[in-house]
Amino acid sequence: MHLCYIDESGTPDIPGNTSHYCLAGLSVPVWHWRDADREVAEILRRYGLEDAELHTAWLVRRYIEQRKIRDFDDLDWSERRARVGQYRNNELYRLQALPNPKPYKQAKKTYRHTEPYIHLTEKQRQSVVREVAETVAGWGFARLFAENIDKRQLNPYGQSTADAQAFEQIVSRFQRYLQVTDPNQFGLLVHDNNQSVAKKHTEMMRSFHHSGTSFTDPITNIIETPLFVDSKLTRMVQIADLCAYALRRFHERGEADLFRLVFQRGDRQGTRVVGVRHFTGRLSCNCEICAAHNA
Repeated sequence: MHLCYIDESGTPDIPGNTSHYCLAGLSVPVWHWRDADREVAEILRRYGLEDAELHTAWLVRRYIEQRKIRDFDDLDWSERRARVGQYRNNELYRLQALPNPKPYKQAKKTYRHTEPYIHLTEKQRQSVVREVAETVAGWGFARLFAENIDKRQLNPYGQSTADAQAFEQIVSRFQRYLQVTDPNQFGLLVHDNNQSVAKKHTEMMRSFHHSGTSFTDPITNIIETPLFVDSKLTRMVQIADLCAYALRRFHERGEADLFRLVFQRGDRQGTRVVGVRHFTGRLSCNCEICAAHNA
């Protein structure tokens, strides 16, 4: 049995607030799951994050208040938390008094998502993510399947939305991988519980079991419909989030550090990376993903 953990980065909406929508699935054999989970947990424990969700986008962003606290890097973890907490409370009081409620609501949301990480410096937070990515890069048993869609090249009047196209591609490649490696092996999709896509992807999977995808016969090696879980409670879905984030930032910002680590796990046939694709419509692209996928 192989478990394929799925998460997204960016918004599938057009235009949305990102140019790319990336859906990533990381497949791990069940007999390697416990060791993989333990390796990631050990990294997070060293940084005081054993009980925190590994949410890459919130973890690596800059926290302005840390730069405004004198000698922040020299403080211990508890003092950093106390100073940042005090600063944020004062800032919320200030924003609450403004006539426009939007800055207050945005700050409150940001503070809630980043609160588990405020005891770490920006450099330490970046180190957490890199160490986890380096660990994933070394998982020879894992396979990465991902669809990276340039939404500017996606026909908004077509039959497939960005998230539907990406999900069908992930399912097709995971099914093919299972068939090639061992036709008697089965797989299960473990999906981040996104309410906006849960019903749609469940219905799509039922159709795939019956009629196949646009690229496969009826799905026979992937059992059931996706299992939707809370990413806060499932470490491997958080790793899929890291992979999706690294892929999207590579396309949108040219950030290659994390990308080149997780891309090592892309499913391959010979020298060709068949598990990861960059969709650009009719626009030609010579990025590393396109070069490796079309080799």
